[in-house]
Amino acid sequence: MADIHATIVGRAGVLTLDKPETLNALTHGMVRTIARHLDLWEDDPGVCHVIIRASGGRAFSAGGDIRDLYLRGRTDYDDVLGFFAEEYRLNTRIREYPKPYIALIDGIVMGGGVGVSVNGRYRVGTPAMRFAMPEVGIGFFPDVGATFFLPRFPGAYGRYCALTGARLKQAEAAACGVITHRIDADRLEALFDALTASEDAPAVLDRMCDDPGNGPVLPDQHVLDRAFAGNTVEEILNRLDSEDASVCEEAAATIRAKSPTSLKIALRQMQVGAGRTFRDCMTVEYRIVSRVLRGHDFYEGVRATIVDKDNQPAWRPDDLAGVSVEAVDAYFEPADQGDLRFD
Repeated sequence: MADIHATIVGRAGVLTLDKPETLNALTHGMVRTIARHLDLWEDDPGVCHVIIRASGGRAFSAGGDIRDLYLRGRTDYDDVLGFFAEEYRLNTRIREYPKPYIALIDGIVMGGGVGVSVNGRYRVGTPAMRFAMPEVGIGFFPDVGATFFLPRFPGAYGRYCALTGARLKQAEAAACGVITHRIDADRLEALFDALTASEDAPAVLDRMCDDPGNGPVLPDQHVLDRAFAGNTVEEILNRLDSEDASVCEEAAATIRAKSPTSLKIALRQMQVGAGRTFRDCMTVEYRIVSRVLRGHDFYEGVRATIVDKDNQPAWRPDDLAGVSVEAVDAYFEPADQGDLRFD
């Protein structure tokens, strides 16, 4: 495909996202190309490891092709749901891939781009990287494995990211485990050359990259831990309002602008995901997406932020009180079409 290139370079299978005009947004075809080549390279003795990178400089990948999903979701429900099924199977395949899978992250990495990078065994980030899961702002939910990895951030930082869509820079990403190695952008090409020339990717990474170690202390973690320990979104907002810290004031204002339904789904994800396996979490996400695609807020959120760009979404319900526990429960029930299959 023109928007992704898959080649063998030296000892590495190399996937290059090459759609910079859309910030390397993932399409159904790109997902299938990645999955197909992972299958081919798994049994190829000449391929020691897989590298995924991106062209353009601004973004590794800003997510899925949301505009396309918006346009087709109501009329081609089965096809769009099929895209998510294949994407979630790919995320699982990457998580479980037997050969080292190395993501070179330079620039924005959000949504679907997170799914094909952060789920890999090794993640190398430059100072230009910006990680975020901002889905609640478009009436969606943090997916592509976020049910698994966000609850495993230190303290309540994963909840903070899920409910606000906060962007993490390199140091914060290292502290949260989003990346396993740090490197300056001007050394990225040399790292790529060394990886393709070597049979031992971990040794190259350890030699050429900065190990985040335990990472720096996350900014405002103590106050965010207190606030986001609440059991409901309403309680979290009350705690944020009671804290005398600008980060809490900003977080509360941000949360209040998001889809009430998405917020309650996301918090439930954080609560259930902490004790589930990755496959269990992907099953949960498939259940949720099968219902979100039949709802209102996703299409309204995309309309307001991406299509019409008026930034005035009319959520339904339009407040947290209107989203009952029973309504949230329904999103987590087994999918009407049957749960996600991994074969």
